[in-house]
Amino acid sequence: MPSPSSSRPLPIIVITGTPGTGKSTHAELLASESPIPLRHINVGRLVKERGLYESYDEEWESYEVDEDKLLDEIEPLTEEGGLILDWHTCEAFPERWVDLVVVLRCDHTQLWERLEKRSYPLKKIQENNEAEIMQTVLEEARSSYAAEIVVELKSEGTEDLESNVARIVAWIEAWRRDRGVEGSES
Repeated sequence: MPSPSSSRPLPIIVITGTPGTGKSTHAELLASESPIPLRHINVGRLVKERGLYESYDEEWESYEVDEDKLLDEIEPLTEEGGLILDWHTCEAFPERWVDLVVVLRCDHTQLWERLEKRSYPLKKIQENNEAEIMQTVLEEARSSYAAEIVVELKSEGTEDLESNVARIVAWIEAWRRDRGVEGSES
C-alpha cells in the first residue's frame, strides 16, 4: 500500500541521532550530492532563528521547543517535499510527512570526545552519552514510523559519512524510479 507521502514530487528525509553523531554533516553532503534538489533544514537552528521555543533552560543550555509552532513553520514546505530535516529527535514529525528516517549511531567513547570538543557541559555530555548507549533516538524512530522507512547507520568517520550518503542517494534514485520520475529533474 503506498504511503500518503507517495503523491509528493520529492521525498522528505529525516536525519536524526544523538547530538554529535554527524547529522548536519550528513545532511549538508547529501544536499550537495543528491540527484534531486533537497533543502537541508537544521531544525535546531530554525527553532532559535524563528523563536519556535517556549523558554531557554540555562542549566541544560537548550531550548524548550514549542512543537506546535515548529510544525506550523515546517508544514507548508512539506507539500512539495525535497526536504532533509536534521534534528536530534524525530517523533514530532507526522508520519505522513516522512519517507525515510536515517538514525545515525556512534560509539559512545567517540561521541563523548566529540561533545567535549563542542564544550558541552559535563552533565549534558553524560546525558547524551547515556541516550546513545540506550539507543534512545533509534527506539523513538522505530516506535514512531513504519519499520521499512527507518534505517540505522554507523557514523564514526569519513568513510561512514561517504558510504551513508551514497546509500541515501541510492534510496532517492529508487524512490524516483518507483514513482516513474527517473531521469527527470524535479
